[in-house]
Amino acid sequence: MARGNFGERLKREREMREVSLEELTKATRISTRFLLALENEDWEKLPGGVFGHGFVRTIARYLGLDEESLLGEYDMARGGQALAEPAKPEERIPSPPKWLPMAAVVVVLLIVIALFYAGRYGWRRYAAHRAAKQSAVSSSPAAASQNSSSPGATAADSSLDLSVSTSATTRVRVMADGKLLLDTELPAGETRHFSAKQQFEVTAGDSSAVLLELNGQAMPPLGAPGSSGTMVLSQKDLRQASGGTTQP
Repeated sequence: MARGNFGERLKREREMREVSLEELTKATRISTRFLLALENEDWEKLPGGVFGHGFVRTIARYLGLDEESLLGEYDMARGGQALAEPAKPEERIPSPPKWLPMAAVVVVLLIVIALFYAGRYGWRRYAAHRAAKQSAVSSSPAAASQNSSSPGATAADSSLDLSVSTSATTRVRVMADGKLLLDTELPAGETRHFSAKQQFEVTAGDSSAVLLELNGQAMPPLGAPGSSGTMVLSQKDLRQASGGTTQP
């Protein structure tokens, strides 16, 4: 894709729907400077990775555009800009001493031999321990009755996975099912993962500096750019995101 096509198309789609930058900012909670950077393809003013994808997905939902198609155009435009950067001059690395390859081969062989014998010995101990444990469990009536009811107990696995990423330094507080998991200041570029059974409650000092993904799906911003915000996430948010019913 030629440079400028993505930004021009994004601006054209917005203007065709008579949506101003101020309206788009209020609806998506994405700051105006990021929206202008997207339309002008000023990549240096935009965060990369999941933040850029989250912005494009949120804008596409509000304007009624195909998310995957717009994301593909965004990746092509931003990837083409990265390829256009001049290559750095090649730096010659001094050749290693002649004896170094042989020494490396000897070290690798010694490590492989040590791992082989360690693994063989460890596997024997593990197999013997497992056999003894299975024998003890099978001979216990209480264990047998407990095993018969175990399928219901295994259903209590966590059903929600939360990814918290930061584009700037800000304080973040995360609660899972009423239990405090995090309450600290995270630096820019940090990513944390959490699990819960029912819901999360997330609070950030700077809403525009935090991007949330629930079970791999990008969530809307916590609040207005530059201000603090709090959001409660549950299975309902997953159903809304997958069903495309999220409203601005």
